[in-house]
Amino acid sequence: MTKAIGYAAQHSYSRLKPIVFERDDPTDSEVEIEVMFCGVCHSDIHQVKNEWSNTVYPCMPGHEVVGRVARVGGSVSKHAVGDLVGVGCMIDSCRVCEPCHAHEENYCEGPNSWLATYNGPMIPAKMAPGGINMYGRDNSYGGYSSSIVVSEDFVLKIPASLKPEVAAPILCAGVTTYSPMMHWGVKAGDKVGIVGFGGLGDMAAKIAKAMGAEVTLFTRTAEKLEEAKKLGVTAVLESDKKTMTSLANSFDFMLSTVPEKHDVNPFVKMLKRDSTLAIVGAIEPLPSENNQERVMHRKSVAGSLIGSIAETQAVLDFCAEHGIGPDIQVIPIQEINQAYARVIKGDARFRYVIDMATLKLDEEAA
Repeated sequence: MTKAIGYAAQHSYSRLKPIVFERDDPTDSEVEIEVMFCGVCHSDIHQVKNEWSNTVYPCMPGHEVVGRVARVGGSVSKHAVGDLVGVGCMIDSCRVCEPCHAHEENYCEGPNSWLATYNGPMIPAKMAPGGINMYGRDNSYGGYSSSIVVSEDFVLKIPASLKPEVAAPILCAGVTTYSPMMHWGVKAGDKVGIVGFGGLGDMAAKIAKAMGAEVTLFTRTAEKLEEAKKLGVTAVLESDKKTMTSLANSFDFMLSTVPEKHDVNPFVKMLKRDSTLAIVGAIEPLPSENNQERVMHRKSVAGSLIGSIAETQAVLDFCAEHGIGPDIQVIPIQEINQAYARVIKGDARFRYVIDMATLKLDEEAA
């Protein structure tokens, strides 16, 4: 066991505070990573506040983790001490189900599904058949910490041309938007609509543009119109009903990145025949869809969940090749609660990334 320190919430109503805990030593197939940077995802806030009613406390978030390999197990062959690596949303899966064999671990159908980087198995033992707990744990602590121990198969290589702090959000926001574009075959010349212009929407627009698509961003915030235009994409204010109506049957693919329930019907109308609106932002129930619009024009509304390990490596390499990444603001860990407040309020202009070296201030005080 190794002493570690991180920031965790003890209850849904509590602030994140430093705690001292112990990490397991790496097994033969695991690596220990000294965390350098960790991105702040809106999911972290949902989880800390138990807005999905499944949080395990203490809750130590963080699934956009970048750091250096500090130790490796005896059989590890993919990574070496000193390598710059990343860890995304999951750290293990059952590895025997059909999706796992298809290298789609994010859709693992094992009794506990995949093991999240924080908050334990996606299907906890109390909800699993026969109460099985194949991972031997009910909780897991994420990247808001000094170190993390992960199976080598779930550790990504960070390309040399990507700054580590920029790479962090790609491990979630990047792959969450890249995966559905690959699945639904976005290609050069396609007209792609992106709903929402937060951290996910920003990455989605950049990735789609790099793929050669013609991109239109939809936002509820007038102040974001100019920011969108700086990306070289068209921007539309959702309250502009005339423009919204004029875009009927226009898009080959649309991606909703809005992190809360919202009406998708106006965007379904914008799809071309046989096209899809994929939802990646909200897992809450949505207002009822207009089935007539879908039936009459063979349109689809679908969902997509993060991405596989292979897709995560692919999007890291893609972003490095095309020189794209999120707009970030690096903060000390001591400002995490203020950062959450800004994200909730909706006035965060950049993707927050925590400089985990600032944990040393708490280590000295502990």
